[in-house]
Amino acid sequence: MAENSPDEHREETGVLLGFLEEAEYWQLQSPQFPSKVGGRPAWLSQSDLPSPSELACEKCQLPTAFLLQVYAPIVGQDRSFHRTIFLFCCKTPACYSHNDSRCFKVYRSQLPRRNDFYPYDPPEEEEPTGGASETFVLGSGVKLCRVCGCPGTKTCSRCHSANYCSRHHQTADWKAGHKERCSSGALSGEPNPVHGFLFPEFELVTEPEEVPVRDAEELSKPLEESQQSPPYSHLPGEGLESPDLKDLETMAMHETEDQKLFQKFKQRTAHEPHQVLRYCRKGSPLWVSAEHRPQEKDIPNCSCGARRVFEFQVMPQLLNHLKVDTLQESIDWGVLAVYTCTETCEQGNSYTAEFIWKQDFAADPRNTED
Repeated sequence: MAENSPDEHREETGVLLGFLEEAEYWQLQSPQFPSKVGGRPAWLSQSDLPSPSELACEKCQLPTAFLLQVYAPIVGQDRSFHRTIFLFCCKTPACYSHNDSRCFKVYRSQLPRRNDFYPYDPPEEEEPTGGASETFVLGSGVKLCRVCGCPGTKTCSRCHSANYCSRHHQTADWKAGHKERCSSGALSGEPNPVHGFLFPEFELVTEPEEVPVRDAEELSKPLEESQQSPPYSHLPGEGLESPDLKDLETMAMHETEDQKLFQKFKQRTAHEPHQVLRYCRKGSPLWVSAEHRPQEKDIPNCSCGARRVFEFQVMPQLLNHLKVDTLQESIDWGVLAVYTCTETCEQGNSYTAEFIWKQDFAADPRNTED
């Protein structure tokens, strides 16, 4: 988080910024209602979890990995006294096609203050007596996959103690050492296996965005069309067909708008360059490009029929902490914008699918091969 000059007057924008911090294991478990990145999900509702098929990537059909969750209760609304948005993503780099959101899954879970799983009063902010150890069975009895922490509907046929979401993860666990422990029957106190599937785990903490007063007015301005003559407008028309000239002008104008939006993105984030999330329910995303911005018709209504509204966006800065960079294809995005039901409809203890829009950085025409 950036340090501010003591003489610099700053103004809040209404946006909450998310930053990563190290945390104790017990602080990131379900009874603490955490916001967090990586590791295994800290499920809010302990029943009616999304099924393995619902959590599979729509492109490669492999299990998605838990990316992050945001605890975001709606103040004054009892049915949303506890409320968490969960985001999952595919770990296959080839699935990350340009501006394609099908490799992501978003789910909302919410509970009233009196519910089947948690005490009425807030949890103690101290480590539980006896410490906290990872378990692969929820208090409701739901069994979880030993690899990813999602519902484990498959069971090891030999020991009948280890559960998995898929054959893919059962194979991964077998290779990671379950084969030896399973055959010996030494499952009691078995250490948590390392499969390389989970993202590094952090607590996600928020604080209000503040910008210098001198910048606040400029940052709040909508993107305006350039008042200058479009590039190429000075070129003579001789030797060019009219449609070609128009195409050149359209391309140039589009590049100018892209540059403006990207500059606005850089200016807005420069005040807090380590932000990994921007939260502003019913606000607007901070786009990185003029390309592939959704219209209202592109955001489907909730299953209840109510429209969806923007809630938060995941920033590309998060990628620096996920250890996903490779020399070949890599997991990547510019903006992940999450939209949720404006009515926060009640679905009992079940998880409700929400909507995500992925926007990538605009391709630089100078880097395009002929």
